[in-house]
Order: sequence, then structure tokens, then C-alpha cells
Amino acid sequence: MRVIKRRRVRGGLLTLAVAMGVAAVTPADMPWRNTAATATVAESTAATSTTATSTTATSTTATSTNAADHTRLRALLHRLTTVDGAPGALVEVRNRHGGSSVLTSGVADVKSHAPIHRDSRFRIGSMTKSFVATVVLQLVGEHRVALDAPVERYLPGVVRGHGNDGRRITVRQLLQHTSGVPDILDYLTPREILKDPLAHHDTRDLVNIALAHPPTFKPGTGWRYSNTGYLLAGMLIEKVTGHTYGEEIRRRIIAPLGLRETYVPGDSSSIPGPHPRGYVRPGEDAPLMDLTGINPSVAGPSGSMISSGTDLNRFLDALVRGRLLRPAQLRQMMNTRPTGNPDGRAYGLGLESRPLPCGGISWGHTGDVLGYETIGGATVEGRQATVMANVDPGGTDAQDDDMRAAVQTALCGSRHP
Repeated sequence: MRVIKRRRVRGGLLTLAVAMGVAAVTPADMPWRNTAATATVAESTAATSTTATSTTATSTTATSTNAADHTRLRALLHRLTTVDGAPGALVEVRNRHGGSSVLTSGVADVKSHAPIHRDSRFRIGSMTKSFVATVVLQLVGEHRVALDAPVERYLPGVVRGHGNDGRRITVRQLLQHTSGVPDILDYLTPREILKDPLAHHDTRDLVNIALAHPPTFKPGTGWRYSNTGYLLAGMLIEKVTGHTYGEEIRRRIIAPLGLRETYVPGDSSSIPGPHPRGYVRPGEDAPLMDLTGINPSVAGPSGSMISSGTDLNRFLDALVRGRLLRPAQLRQMMNTRPTGNPDGRAYGLGLESRPLPCGGISWGHTGDVLGYETIGGATVEGRQATVMANVDPGGTDAQDDDMRAAVQTALCGSRHP
């Protein structure tokens, strides 16, 4: 779920949060702003360990990732946790042989100053969409859903009113953001979410809020990111299978791949296992607010999931290398269209492609949700990388750029131009 993608947050949010009693962190509690960030490197393939230059960091020696790549990644993580304003950041890199590397910088908790745990779990926001799209495409492969069938066939009467018509919108268009259905986040503001961050939000109610407004364009004639399309995709999964989207993700993806750190949390506001606190900064010079605990039903199938760098890398590898979808459905997922983004990003069905500076393409997704930002990417040659920062919204405009650069650096490895 892309919550407040604009880095400059609307005014008034801090006043509201203070009135609600949401925990705020003052600049004095943020020592990383004025001191060098510490980086921790953990190598799953390592046999020995040495003490790093910082007394709070350890590193191990391994051959899975080039030392020069580690240097570049450390520099990017340092930027994320200093000039970019994130309390903490993590990158996990995995190569085609299964070797993995984890680097962290900054802190998981700005009050205790606890470091980022190498096995951290975190909210993944819109990376949830790749899981949901995979389930829908599996149903297509089972001939239970047709990509170019109207949404009306599966959700009769749901998409109606104010010019929205499920008889003229296809399943493919929902997954590719070409349906024109208005985005719920244009009408459900952070202020409303923060009035009661633990409140349950029914998916149908969220859809109805969005559909009370006209479409952004005629179906199939444009591209605009819409979380509402994935709320509808989750409803479609339930209608077709008789099970919630979360149950189907667990049965079809999480269990077969052995993703032990991945959850579809439903209404649970907690994050199981080690995890950094999630923060938002409601204004350019405002103190951080801790929003780790939030009812993820407000994001639902558009962005509710929790995972880790390890699990996201495994998932992306299995997806792009054909372990989760039949060849015909994987081709459909990777059949992209331009988004108008100057970095060359194109969007398939729940999967983005980006050109790599070293040549080739990265496949993955981004994720923004209150408290966390995540970017994951993979190549068909067998390399994956996931980056997380535990502030969103509220980092600088450069935070996105540096996170993308970290993924590209990790995926390019020693093949830098």
C-alpha cells in the first residue's frame, strides 16, 4: 500500500497525533543525525567473524558478495540513516548459489538505541501486491479466473456508481493499474487512519469509499496506481476460492516456499519476531512518531503483509524463475506497460521492471506503509536484494533514490558499468 507517497506530509498530522497521545520522539533522542551510522554485515555462508571498526557492529568474512559491493552498500545505508533521516536500514542480498549477505545501519528503536536485527521482520506495504497477483494468476492457470473477463463475472454488482462499472473493467486491468478505478488513498487520509490506528477496516467498505468518486480514466486507456484495484483482487480471490486472500497466500506461497518469517496478519497489530520500530515524521522538522502498532486491515490485500529480507528474496527468486506460476501466466505477469516514470519503470501484473545500470532488468516491487518503506528486486539469473528503512513517510526525497540505488548495486554485483 502506498501510504502518503509524497515525502512532504500534509500539515496538521503532528497536532492530531499529539492530541491522540501517539508516542513522539524528540530530536534529542535521535543520535544518528549527528554521528556516523554503524553498519553490521552478517554472512550466512561465513565460517569466521571479526570485530568491525565500531564496537557495536560485527562482520563476517564470506565470498558470496564482492567486498567492493559491500563498500558501496555500506555507503548507501550510511546515507539512509544520516542525511536521509531514517532511524535504521537493512539490505539483504542473495546470490544464485543461495549465499546471502545482510548489512544494517542505524537503530531499530530510537529510545533504546537497539541495533537493527539481521533477521528483522517488517511491514512490506505494496510488495503484498506481488503475492496477491501471484494467487490470481495461479487461479488463471487453473482455469478458474480469466484475465480478460470482466470483474463483474466474479464480483457481481460490486463495482458500480459514479461512472465505475465492473462490466467494463477486466481482471487484468485491476492487476496492472489500467482499470481507472479511483485510489482509496485519495480519499482515506492519514488523518482519518490516525484517529484510531487499531480500528478494523472492512475491505468492501474501503472499496465503497473509493467508488463514491468517478474513475480517473476510461478502463484500458491509461495507467495510474490504484490500491483499490488490489482490494478488489483480494475480494475476487475470496469469491472464487471460498477462502480469504490471506489463507490462499499461506496455502499457495508461504507454506510451499517455507517462508517462516512471512505473515498475512489480518487484524493483528503486532509484528512477530525481531523487528524495528516503525516511525513516521509528520512534518519536515517534526519529531518522529512511533506507529509500529497499527491494524493492517486498513491496507488489506493492497499492502498488509509482514515479511523479512530473507523471505522476500526467496519469494522473488521463486516467482521470476518460474516456481510459482506456469510459463503462460509468468509471461502475462511480465508483460509490462510504461508508467511514465523517468527511470524506465514499467508495470506488469503485480510486478515492476526496472533497467539496471549494469545491463539487464530487475523484477520486483516497492512498498510504502505507515512506519516502513521496502524495495525488493530480483534478476532471472538468480540474484535478489531487499532494502528496508523504518520511517515512512518522513524521510527525505532522496530516501527513495538511495533505496533504489542499494537494490541496483546489490543486483549488479561486480558488473557495475
